Amino acid sequence: MRRFAKYEGLGNDFVVIEGEIEDVSSSDAVRLCDRRRGIGADGVLVVARDRMRVINADGSVPEMCGNGIRCVALHLAIARDMTKATMTIATDAGPRTCVVERSGDRASVRVDMGRVRSVGEREIDLGSERVKVALGDAGNPHAILFGEFSDARIDALGPRIATHADFPNGTNVELATIRDGGIDLVVWERGVGRTLACGTGACATAVVASAKGLVHGDHVRVSLPGGQLDIEPGGETTFMTGPARLVFRGETSAT
Repeated sequence: MRRFAKYEGLGNDFVVIEGEIEDVSSSDAVRLCDRRRGIGADGVLVVARDRMRVINADGSVPEMCGNGIRCVALHLAIARDMTKATMTIATDAGPRTCVVERSGDRASVRVDMGRVRSVGEREIDLGSERVKVALGDAGNPHAILFGEFSDARIDALGPRIATHADFPNGTNVELATIRDGGIDLVVWERGVGRTLACGTGACATAVVASAKGLVHGDHVRVSLPGGQLDIEPGGETTFMTGPARLVFRGETSAT
């Protein structure tokens, strides 16, 4: 049996397992994330001391996860019995420094997301239509569309762009609506599908929208289906602030 903890950040949920990075395989993660036969989650976060590895629900391994790193920061703060903490967590996208303000099983976490970049635009041929996407890099890839989107439109565009041949390693897809000086955002996450929130997607979208002059100011409110993130889209570094919560602990034989 292996111990685990279940965390969520704005409804983006994870199984957190401590051990060596190699201890959890992609097939293990698929079983753990199964919402009917496993624990159920968008991904697994393997924590080895101050390092995290992300494995998506489909077994793929992304470079970074913004909501996930907030959950790992809370997990480490709880383990070390710290109510206020600053820690640097190693990821496959590089080190990320987190400032944790914890109250019991909940925390607000401000993460230095490093340099998030706007990297141009691309026109994607979807066969029946062509769409223009703005490209963002938050340590992982993002393709961003701005406009108004119905649920049917999101479900049609998300998977087709995420797996398009123009993105041989896949991409996250953001569908963004500028509203009241902030951004309403739905994300089709690579390896997961539509999620309640995506931290790196919020960062990439805020940076690209700021570069385009669509939003202004040092702080950008990004509203996702699971809640709100505060993004500071700076030049050399971007900061993300949002919640994390411990849901429950348990043991599993699924690995």
